[in-house]
Order: sequence, then structure tokens, then C-alpha cells
Amino acid sequence: MIPRYQTVLFVILLVASIVMGGILWHLRDRAHERLLAGQDSAPTRAPEVAPLEQATLMVASDEDDSLETRDLALPLPPGPTGRARAVLGELLDLYAAPGATHPVPGGAQSVADVFLLPVKSVSSPEPKAAPESGSNSGPELAVVNFTSAFANNHPSGIETETLTILSICSTLHANLPQVTEVRFLVDGQQRATLAGHADLTRTYLTQESPLTAGGSQP
Repeated sequence: MIPRYQTVLFVILLVASIVMGGILWHLRDRAHERLLAGQDSAPTRAPEVAPLEQATLMVASDEDDSLETRDLALPLPPGPTGRARAVLGELLDLYAAPGATHPVPGGAQSVADVFLLPVKSVSSPEPKAAPESGSNSGPELAVVNFTSAFANNHPSGIETETLTILSICSTLHANLPQVTEVRFLVDGQQRATLAGHADLTRTYLTQESPLTAGGSQP
């Protein structure tokens, strides 16, 4: 037979356990409600969008091997390298779109990086990266770094490859007049040609004619 005091103690512990369980359950519900309330009341920060500015794209046409000037309102970052990537991304998106006058797959993601460097003169030391503020008043060299997927999937042919190169050079100069020369890399490395024809080992001048395709040598 169980002693009376053990029975009383058991009942007290059982009641205490039930009460504590109820309190813990209530506290858990309150904590969950506060968490949800905090999430709902937390201010959400709107994504920063660059202001729309007029940009000039030099769009290639395979019909007559020409470049057409096209003015668009685009969200352009304040820094020169960001602006360069933005306009080139828009240009390549046009080429990747259905019905493009110069069909080239890849789009904006085909440009991995764009670097701006002061043009090295005969008497100047080795060039250093141009400041992001764009305070460099001298001529600049743009280094456009393509992805390997873009180069590997670019249509092969001297005309189509040359038009791609010249449209990029002309678009850069139209939006960043200080860019007077352009070089091209693929995955950060020098590549002999874009897709078998257009020379990527040389330096291109941004003001050269699409018909002559002349430029300075490396």
C-alpha cells in the first residue's frame, strides 16, 4: 500500500507539471506572435534603381554591314565602369533578342567585366586603373572581358565578328567620350580571335570607320 504522503506528493508534482506545461506553451505562442509581428512591421527597403539617362547605342545591322545610332533611356550607374557595363549589356541584349538586326546569343551576361585605364603615352609610366569617379580627364583604354560562352557561341564570319567589335567600340565612345581605345579579353585571358576571324590580340580605336576597321597595334 502506497503511503499517504507519497500520494499527496505525486499529485502535487503532477499538478505542477501540468501548470508549467501550460505556462511554457503560452510563452511559446507569445514569442511566436512577437516574431511574426516583428517581421510584418519591419520596414522593407526598396531596391535602389539608377536614374534614367539617355544612352546612345551603335547597333549593328547584318543587312548592309552598318552601324545605326539608337538613343534609349537607360538606368545608368554614376561610375564610368558601371555605365560602360550597362550600355554594353543593353547592346548585347538587343543582339540576343528575337528579330535582332545582328543576331548574337548571350545578352548582357556575356560581359564579365569592363576596366578603364589611362592610355599610356610614350613618356608616361605604366598605366594605373582610372578612378571610379571619372576624374581622369585624359584618354582612356577600355578593357572588355567577355565570357568564354559568348566567344564560343558567337557566329563565325569576318563581317559579323567585325560588326560586333566595332559596335562595342563605337557604343563605348558614344557614352564615354574619353574612351579612345578598346582591348578585348575572354575569361580574363588574351584570345587570338573572337570566333575565328576578328583579331582580339590588337587594340581597337573607337573612332575608326566600320569600313576600314583600322586601329593601333598592340
